[in-house]
Amino acid sequence: MNKAALKEFLDEKVILYNNPKFIESDPIQIPHTFALKEDIEIAAFLTATISWGNRKMIIKNAFKMMELLENSPYDFVLNHQEKDLKSFENFVHRTFNFVDFQQFIKSLQHIYKTYNGLENVLNITDNSQNYKTAIHQFKNVFFEIEHQQRTQKHVSDPHKNSAAKRINMFLRWMVRNDNSGVDFGIWKTHNSANLSCPLDVHSGNVARKLKLLNRKQNDWKALSELDENLRKLDKKDPVKYDFALFGLGVFEKF
Repeated sequence: MNKAALKEFLDEKVILYNNPKFIESDPIQIPHTFALKEDIEIAAFLTATISWGNRKMIIKNAFKMMELLENSPYDFVLNHQEKDLKSFENFVHRTFNFVDFQQFIKSLQHIYKTYNGLENVLNITDNSQNYKTAIHQFKNVFFEIEHQQRTQKHVSDPHKNSAAKRINMFLRWMVRNDNSGVDFGIWKTHNSANLSCPLDVHSGNVARKLKLLNRKQNDWKALSELDENLRKLDKKDPVKYDFALFGLGVFEKF
C-alpha cells in the first residue's frame, strides 16, 4: 500500500471509530460522567492507570474507584484526610491494590496543591516535539512525597524505554480535541501535534502489518518510529490514528 492509499484507508477507519459510539465500550466513558475539568482529568488519570487487561473489568473497577472517591474526585483529592483512605482497603485491580490507590490520591493532592494540577505538571518544557521528558519529570514530581516503593511501577518512565501506553492514552484524552465528543481537548496549553499513540499489543501488531513499525518490542524506541510515520500522514493530529489501529486490532482482528 503506497502512502496515499494507506492514508485514505486509515482516515476512513478514524471516521468509523472516532465517534460517540466508541465511548460505550471504552474506559473513556468514566471521565465522560463528569463536567468539572478537574473531575474529568482526575477520573481520566486514574482510569488510564488501571487500563490493562480485560476491558469490562477495567471499566467496572474504574467506576468502583469513583464510588470510593464519593463521585467527586477533585473534592476528595483536595480535601481528604488519612482516615478517608481506609475505605480503599478492599480495592484491587490486578497488581494495582489499595496501597497504590491511596498513594495516588496523596500524590494527586500534592500535585494540585503545589503545582496547580496535572495540566501544568505534564506540560512540555524542553522544546521537544513529544512527551518523553515531560512524562519522566511528571514521575519525579508524583513520587517526590513519601511513598511506598511498590507503587512506582504504576507510573511509566520513557527514560527507561517504556512506551508509557497508559499515560499517552490519558494525554490523548486530555489534549486532543476531536470535534466528535470522544477525546476531551480540555488542556489548552498543550498541542495535539506532540502526542504519541498509546502503543499496546493491538495497535503495535496492526502498525507492523501496515509497515508503520518495524521494531519488534513495544517500547519507547518503537513508539518514536511509529510517531515519525504517523506524523507523515497528519503532522497536526497524528494520534487520531490510534482509533484506526485500535479499531482494526480489537474490533476487526486485522
